[in-house]
Amino acid sequence: MNTTRKLSFLFAGICLLFGANCAVGPTSGLLFTSNSFAGVINPANDVPIVKTGESCQHQILGLIAFGSSGAGDAAQEGGVEKIATIDHSTVNVLSVLYAQYCTIVRGK
Repeated sequence: MNTTRKLSFLFAGICLLFGANCAVGPTSGLLFTSNSFAGVINPANDVPIVKTGESCQHQILGLIAFGSSGAGDAAQEGGVEKIATIDHSTVNVLSVLYAQYCTIVRGK
């Protein structure tokens, strides 16, 4: 295998490793990331927090992605009818091996 071809494969591998980072929060680690971070708060602040729902999307090997991280799906999952807060969380293992992005809805 010639040098140009080897460099092309090396470059493609580096791009895949660093560029396919689906679940990115406020900070991201190369080997492992686990973050929770604030999203949206109900400005009226008149909804008590008595229920929680979570909805996630997943990515495997940068090739397969599935799931939903929509606020509506999270609310339905937790039986939340009125939303007080919407937060997010991420998990990322080796950038491209596994990634998860979740939306967490709290309310009544």
